[in-house]
Amino acid sequence: MTTVRAKKNLGQHFLKDKDIAQKIVESLQASNVNKVLEIGPGMGVLTQFLLQNKSYETTVVEIDRESVEYLNVHFPELKERIISDDFLKLNLHDYFGEPFVLIGNFPYNISSQIFFKVLEYRNQIPEIVGMLQKEVAERLAAPPGSKAYGILSVFLQAYYHIEYLFTVNQDQFNPPPKVKGGVIRLTHNQTEHLDCDERLFKSIVKMAFNQRRKTMRNSLKSMITSDELKANPIFDKRPEQLGVAEFVSLVKMIGKQAGNSDQSQ
Repeated sequence: MTTVRAKKNLGQHFLKDKDIAQKIVESLQASNVNKVLEIGPGMGVLTQFLLQNKSYETTVVEIDRESVEYLNVHFPELKERIISDDFLKLNLHDYFGEPFVLIGNFPYNISSQIFFKVLEYRNQIPEIVGMLQKEVAERLAAPPGSKAYGILSVFLQAYYHIEYLFTVNQDQFNPPPKVKGGVIRLTHNQTEHLDCDERLFKSIVKMAFNQRRKTMRNSLKSMITSDELKANPIFDKRPEQLGVAEFVSLVKMIGKQAGNSDQSQ
């Protein structure tokens, strides 16, 4: 087998430029972690450079059976480290009992889902380097106050420092996608757990951004009942104006109010 046919339903766009592939691999910085998991290797344009680095023990996960066959033929050194499965359905604890880093030219159509899964394993994944749709990459790295800043920006920035590294043009892929790619690096910020109720944090962030044109006072009016809380100026802001620390502070205030309410009953 000399090539793999790109499949539209899998969102496959194979990176052609080896210099860019090498640049992506060299963007990994987690020098104290040697376990690497590549998502969607396709024909191995990133894989070849990962395997050249002898300090890495590289595993790949690929849903496309044709790509798996290609990898088995062209990268026999991977041996038993090709997982022929859907990354989104994997229990990663079955494959990694220690920290590992993620890398990949992520399928654009599931990139957000990949990062929601990353959050489930965040304390085991110290670093991620990936290419995704430029607009999505910019959204994840966007700071508070930006129009691009949203739900997944907050969730990821709660646990990771995110850097937008560089842009890749459409003509560097086969077949070329309709949009440019953006490469980002996420580095764990050592936060294992937020200093608040994390389930409530998720609920409040989602509730706020689902009504992002409204102030926090209006979008969360069902959750803020005390006059003291209503008067707090943080509720005059819109969700994109709040950083992670401010969301944590807000969640603690609402949680405390709920606790006081329970005690008074």
